[in-house]
Amino acid sequence: PVYAKIDAIVIDEISMVRADLLDCVDNFLRMNGRTKGVPFGGIQMIFIGDLYQLPPVVRGKQEQEIFNKHYESAYFFDSHALRGVEFEYVELEKVYRQTDESFIRLLNSIRNKSITDEEIELINERYVEDSKALSGDAIYLTTTNAMAGERNEMELSKLKGKPYLFEADIRGDFEETSFPADEALRIKNGAQVMLLNNDPDGRWVNGTIGTICDIKRDLLLVRFAGGDVEAVYPFTWKNYRFFWNEETKSLGSAAAGTFTQYPVRLAWAITIHKSQGKTFDNAVVAARDQSRAAPKGDRRRLPSGDHLSEAG
Repeated sequence: PVYAKIDAIVIDEISMVRADLLDCVDNFLRMNGRTKGVPFGGIQMIFIGDLYQLPPVVRGKQEQEIFNKHYESAYFFDSHALRGVEFEYVELEKVYRQTDESFIRLLNSIRNKSITDEEIELINERYVEDSKALSGDAIYLTTTNAMAGERNEMELSKLKGKPYLFEADIRGDFEETSFPADEALRIKNGAQVMLLNNDPDGRWVNGTIGTICDIKRDLLLVRFAGGDVEAVYPFTWKNYRFFWNEETKSLGSAAAGTFTQYPVRLAWAITIHKSQGKTFDNAVVAARDQSRAAPKGDRRRLPSGDHLSEAG
């Protein structure tokens, strides 16, 4: 089995991993890992994340009561698997996404709950009651798909001209939960979109914002912030399965399925989940859920164009 051959497993966003899930990982690897019966099967475990960001999800009172009987908390560090296990801790100190030192300090103050009156006043200066009154290319960061979808549909309906519908070409094994783009993409000329792939020629990256200026039979023309207009063609993502190659004594992979679609998504609004790993220059935070303010805030590069709003 593959798990008997691997040397290390990396788990990103570890703050969201529940204690019971990590115990399941441990039990599985004890049975199927390189060394039977030892923690995590003797495989090196690398956990990456920020515990001050998204927490593990425990749904409902009944599930919480069950958790309380078996765990100190739902966080991964209270799993049975980590009892008595020593870890080497590495703290990443340099911020790469933002360069404005005052903005970095503000984000850290929110994150650490050490915010001052002056910093609160600075945030309040960016508050608007109705985000719908704002214009421009700002991205609206919301907590739910419903809020993002409502905003996108509202903005799309404002555009004149007919909508175009593009259906994804899905082949082989590709789970719906792993779709990298919309299965049914509905767009119009003038729509604000976000690119969902990294262009091999470096013209855009995953998360770049642009505006559709023409829709042709086999390509989209997208105008970016600098004024450049680029042709965007359908893109094919591959879903891989992994196996142990006895000849090379290493992990091998093969495409199990493909998903082909234009690599764009309507982007007047997106959820905080879909903003993971992306950077925006201009954003409006739907601050109805205050607990998400810091994770949302650090998706942005500069504070000058940002706003807070109660409306999504």
